Amino acid sequence: MEEFHDIALTVNGVHRTARVPARRLLSDLLRHDLGLTGTHVGCEHGVCGCCTVLMDGDPVRSCLTFAVTAAGHDVTTVEGLAAPDGTPSPVQRAFRECHGLQCGFCTPGFLCTVTALLRETPRPTEDEVLEGISGNLCRCTGYQNIVKSVHRAAELLAEAGVDADAGAGPEGEA
Repeated sequence: MEEFHDIALTVNGVHRTARVPARRLLSDLLRHDLGLTGTHVGCEHGVCGCCTVLMDGDPVRSCLTFAVTAAGHDVTTVEGLAAPDGTPSPVQRAFRECHGLQCGFCTPGFLCTVTALLRETPRPTEDEVLEGISGNLCRCTGYQNIVKSVHRAAELLAEAGVDADAGAGPEGEA
């Protein structure tokens, strides 16, 4: 008999509750139970980084994280990076401006990873950018424009005088 747990967490600024099997993955909770399909699942082994979300501001692989471990935590998905009015965050804007995406499958994971990177290291060097994104794989871009996007996002954040997640807000009604 499968064991279920009632959990409560905050997702993109909205308090959410769910009843989940003990072995339910956070990626499955987000995508299937909460309908937040911006979190992509690629390798299902934590290697590619497509499923990266922020938990209490830190990047985590949602395909390796049990949903029950997110109880009581604040989770931000790609849907929660933009401002409440839909204005793209500086990181999202930079990826668009610098063509840091092609097919877009890896992009949500990169956006979450870079948001955390720039919060910790607001003006990263080239080596810090490469190290910071090293856990995310992209099969399309060759990474040059992703690296440019990170530097551009750092510029935009510095110009605005805000931290990387200042635009994060509720993603809508619960």
